[in-house]
Amino acid sequence: MSLVGKLALVTGGASGIGRATCRIFSKEGASVIVADRDPKGIKDTLDIINDKSKEKHLGVELDVTKSSSINNTLEKSLEKFSKPPSIIVNCAGITRDNFILKLSEEDFDEVINVNLKGTFLIIKTFANSIVEHGIQNGSIINISSIVGKYGNIGQSNYTASKAGVELLTKTASKEFAKLGIRVNAVFPGMIKTNMIESVPDKVKDRFRSMIPMGRFGEPEEIAEAITFLASDKSSYITGASIFVTGGF
Repeated sequence: MSLVGKLALVTGGASGIGRATCRIFSKEGASVIVADRDPKGIKDTLDIINDKSKEKHLGVELDVTKSSSINNTLEKSLEKFSKPPSIIVNCAGITRDNFILKLSEEDFDEVINVNLKGTFLIIKTFANSIVEHGIQNGSIINISSIVGKYGNIGQSNYTASKAGVELLTKTASKEFAKLGIRVNAVFPGMIKTNMIESVPDKVKDRFRSMIPMGRFGEPEEIAEAITFLASDKSSYITGASIFVTGGF
């Protein structure tokens, strides 16, 4: 699944699925813009993916909830590469878990703003630039979640945001198809990331017992699905929801 000559933006690239995606994209020959709110995490990812050509990649501090920050990321891409990325991966996401009766308005808003509004703002800004630069083979991959399909106790804000990502993906795929931009969503199951590490062991054991494959997934297993959707091997796939869940 060669990505040689491609330029990719990965939000949430400082850790977890985002970092794994940056690593595999780089291995497949793409130049990567590692974007995140965490400057140390950005540097660590760049240290992992940089090879002999250290000028191949770019790290940018990005807050996906702010249009000004997103526009700054686009400007830095144009300055360094003279073009916008044709591959966009929306990995940036947060959780603020609590039962509905105890969930604060601020925590509800923050999760929606990062996970759903942030995905919208990234799509809008970078799709516009792709069209303006006459790029005809764009690919946008959004990260939803299996709990965005079925719900999960204590995650009303997170599940709602991830359900929204799926319908945002399907709508964008219909609007952008004639513009040469494919838009798809990946639905991870229970994956070994920092997010899952905060879950109590007894809850993790319960989820593991519900997974037919009997284990949690690795970030690289999600990244491989993302790489497929970013590549020309998926050239006739748009508006799809790809489940990578071990059968959960």
